[in-house]
Amino acid sequence: MDGNARWAKQRGLPKAAGHKQGAEALRRLLDDSRMLGIRYMTVYAFSSENWQRPAEEVDALMGLLRYYLKQELKTLMKNGIRLRVIGDRERLPEDVLGSIAEAEEKTRDFDGFHLNICLSYGARQEIAAAARAVAAATAAGEIAPAEISEEILAKHLYTVGLPDPDLLIRTGGEHRLSNFLLWQAAYAELYFTDTLWPDFSHAHLEAACAEYATRERRYGKRENVA
Repeated sequence: MDGNARWAKQRGLPKAAGHKQGAEALRRLLDDSRMLGIRYMTVYAFSSENWQRPAEEVDALMGLLRYYLKQELKTLMKNGIRLRVIGDRERLPEDVLGSIAEAEEKTRDFDGFHLNICLSYGARQEIAAAARAVAAATAAGEIAPAEISEEILAKHLYTVGLPDPDLLIRTGGEHRLSNFLLWQAAYAELYFTDTLWPDFSHAHLEAACAEYATRERRYGKRENVA
């Protein structure tokens, strides 16, 4: 969800104001996604690299996270939205971890819409952790080396139990994956837009979905030629 800081800078506002507006954009997009028939949305809220940002910006982001986890829980439950947080939780503050655990527990049985928030997440970090888990299981004799497969590795990723993404949208004019769902997005359709995330609206989401609908997904298979 790129462009929060630039959105704020363009308006002479502090970065925190951009992040707050970005959070509001996500709230709007949840309703819009459900209207369009989308059942799974995974958002990149805070990367493992984001810990290197200035302390005041990280503190502001954690503050926003605390606020929305508490404020939006009733909304999630009312609308049957399951929340799941994906990433390395070890660096997250204890009170944030408590709020995450509460939200995940209270929404775990919902299946109408799934909101997955990537926090302290990095795809390379995720794949390395999965590889370590598989290596440990192999060393313990639980898995034979010859049995190691894509399916087994996938079962040790943070996203176990979730479908791979069909469409990956990158806002803010950037044209790279930035360490996001590298394994899971192997066959995702990519959509890039210059729109800054706080300005990303229902119309923008609808346009992305409309373009996605025109694409032919072959998953590397040979194209049929009449």
